[in-house]
Amino acid sequence: MIQIRGARTHNLKNIDLDIPQGALTVITGVSGSGKSSLAFGTLFAEGQRQYVESMSIQVRQSLIALPRPDVDSIAGLQPTLCIDQYRRAPNPRSTVGTTTEIYDYLRLMMARCGQPHCYACGHPILQQTSGQIEDAILAMPHETRLLVMAPMVRGKRGSHRDVIQRIRKAGLLRLRADGTMYELEAPPELDPNTDHAIDAIVDRIVLRDGCQQRVTEAVQLALRLSEGTVAVSFQIEEGEWQERLFSTRYACAHCGVSYEELEPRTFSFNSPYGACSECRGVGHIQVEDSNQGNVDGEEEPVVAPSTRRVCTSCHGTRLRPEALGVRVGNWNIAELANMPLSNLLEFLQETQWEASQQPIAGPLVTAMIHRLHFLNHVGVGYLSLDRTVDTLSGGEMQRVRLATGIGSGLTGVCYVLDEPSSGLHPRDNMRLIESIRGLQKSGNTVVVVEHDEEIMAESDWLVDIGPFAGIYGGEVVAAGSFDEVKASSQSLTASYLNGTKRVETPAKRRKPDPARRILIEGATANNLKRIDVSIPLGLMVGVTGVSGSGKSSLILETLVPAIEKVRTRPNAEPGPHTNIRGFESIDQIISIDQNPIGRSPRSTPATYTGIFDELRKLFAVTRDAKQRGFTAKRFGFNSGPGRCQACLGQGEQRMDMGFLSDVYVTCSHCQGTRFNRPTLQVKYKGKNIADCLQMDIDEAVTFFENIDKIYRVAACMKKVGLGYLKLGQAANTLSGGECQRIKLATELSRRETGSTLYVLDEPTNGLHLHDVNRLVTVLDALVEQGNSVIVIEHHLDVIKSCDWLIDLGPEGGRGGGYVLAEGTPEMLASLRENSTGQWLAKKLPDDLGNPRISETHP
Repeated sequence: MIQIRGARTHNLKNIDLDIPQGALTVITGVSGSGKSSLAFGTLFAEGQRQYVESMSIQVRQSLIALPRPDVDSIAGLQPTLCIDQYRRAPNPRSTVGTTTEIYDYLRLMMARCGQPHCYACGHPILQQTSGQIEDAILAMPHETRLLVMAPMVRGKRGSHRDVIQRIRKAGLLRLRADGTMYELEAPPELDPNTDHAIDAIVDRIVLRDGCQQRVTEAVQLALRLSEGTVAVSFQIEEGEWQERLFSTRYACAHCGVSYEELEPRTFSFNSPYGACSECRGVGHIQVEDSNQGNVDGEEEPVVAPSTRRVCTSCHGTRLRPEALGVRVGNWNIAELANMPLSNLLEFLQETQWEASQQPIAGPLVTAMIHRLHFLNHVGVGYLSLDRTVDTLSGGEMQRVRLATGIGSGLTGVCYVLDEPSSGLHPRDNMRLIESIRGLQKSGNTVVVVEHDEEIMAESDWLVDIGPFAGIYGGEVVAAGSFDEVKASSQSLTASYLNGTKRVETPAKRRKPDPARRILIEGATANNLKRIDVSIPLGLMVGVTGVSGSGKSSLILETLVPAIEKVRTRPNAEPGPHTNIRGFESIDQIISIDQNPIGRSPRSTPATYTGIFDELRKLFAVTRDAKQRGFTAKRFGFNSGPGRCQACLGQGEQRMDMGFLSDVYVTCSHCQGTRFNRPTLQVKYKGKNIADCLQMDIDEAVTFFENIDKIYRVAACMKKVGLGYLKLGQAANTLSGGECQRIKLATELSRRETGSTLYVLDEPTNGLHLHDVNRLVTVLDALVEQGNSVIVIEHHLDVIKSCDWLIDLGPEGGRGGGYVLAEGTPEMLASLRENSTGQWLAKKLPDDLGNPRISETHP
């Protein structure tokens, strides 16, 4: 057993808990009950701290000591690995391939087993003789000034004194280091921690009659020094030089283009030796919009979306043409990286290798197949290696990172997972469970924070934290087998598992009005197959389908920007479609996604919703503030004289942990309050500004019931199930689902028009069934007021509550993009061949209607 004693992290109430080693344990409970505080804030945090403490004193001295979580003791804890959903700072260079390490194996395979072809003419690359190199140089125009050089070092760290000494021994007088010429009498002092490029300058020649012998000698010496490579820098006009590489190893016999020896870095878009020189390995050219704005000087600057243009040099592949000329079979590395993972898996399984290549390719292919099989098995086989991680949902990101853990083959480790079923169609749940079981059966302990009933039922041990959220949670309500917890009379979770409580199926569906609908015609964004879709207005419409089937492409990338382009954002770029009509009766469209409400601890629910502005105004008119001459600016923590100068108003200080993830620790000067002492002396109803930010939403609703602008927003946040959140909680600790509900609450608090189209992307992420019930009630009330709601969702309780469904599929990626069915949930549930319908039928009564099957699907 892992024995936890006296855990008090965040809202945990001095709990004691035993978790069996080597088992699959699921921790559940209502949103905000303390699940994450137990799994991540206590279990993982202590495991990470113990790991750092086990290192040598030399290593520990270079790291910041991690604070011990608020717990008396944890015995029997194995080394811990955390695989959560947080995407951290978006990095355009991070892809599915780099995150899973599959691309690293692919680069090595291409370098060792690929066949290079000339990017200019397509012919296979052959070796050049020294005579051919000399002829190519002598064929340059008469009077050309040139340098004949021997490449000695390319992209390697070190001071390279031995290389400089070797050049000196060869009788040469000059070298070029990192693009700068040096006399060997005064060679450069090179930084040993930086990559360098060093060339020995063999000769400086002007091409004239009689210089043939000199060129021959220079080429021969350069080839000896560099072991087969010659670099020639030649002047094409005054002040402008070009460089050409010759090699006795790789060169095109038809057009004379030479190549350096293939290395894994040749295929890396993160290396200057492989990245496209135009876009520097990003794949696009960014055109920044200089418009920035802020609110009262307190919000972080908001940069308008940038315009991206695909790089015309590499066409989005990120790589140099030399790398793209290398092929395995008929495919270069960019084409392999662009394949759906399921197709790449088939390619690697079917490729036949020559006997000489098998010892190299065999282990590489085995490692890639192992990871690809897992990704395909858990329902993300539609992704490709070149897909950037900042375009993945939280659930997709976690499953991608989980593939790395699976592929590492570690044993004796405690894995802590955060809702791995997030964004996953019910069809794929069992395959995910099988993969997690594989991790556990390899000799590991797996602890999963999860709300999914199917995963709970498959667990070895189930822990329910609650009974409610925030200060009303933090206790172990029940722990044991699934059946034992299900029978608990104290557990809110158990009441939903045993059917005592449920999300009720609507007694009556609202019927679509043929005169009120949005029609999208010829949609082809991403994997959409030129589909026509009719979306009825005045209803709650669910867009369903397996992961990657095209739901986001249809709604978030086509419908929303197409309407915004006409209404509010002329620069919006909707996905390709032939026509969209019928949205004229909509006053406004509000798209509520799961993107973070901010990227740092400075952003909070209070700052995002506008509550903080009202708080500052409120404190500025108190008697204490007026006596001290404090204005509203004094009570801001992003700028101004009132914030703590040690942490600059963040309340935390970021510590660089070297090879571990950065850690935020509470500021020792302000104790996390964000403000300096004079500011904290100003009180409103006995509380200072920091006390107010420490309030949870439930408390704020009562405390500010007479302050209408604060009360209205806080009440809406409570209505959508966020009563447990604190007003000043750092944005980087919020899940995607929490961010989305904060945005929803902000919109709900505004004046209602009755003709608004709300678009939500999987709002149930991170929600307990009790909170799902509340969310459905909120969405239903919006429709009752005359609005329209479109929800992209996998959660069956939300799907069954919709008036109308649009189901896409049948598979993800290139196997999807068709409209499979449109109609009521009952209609969809009667389609026995439909993946969504099969699962929906288990949630609905037996009186099924007649289906309307779309003719779009072939």
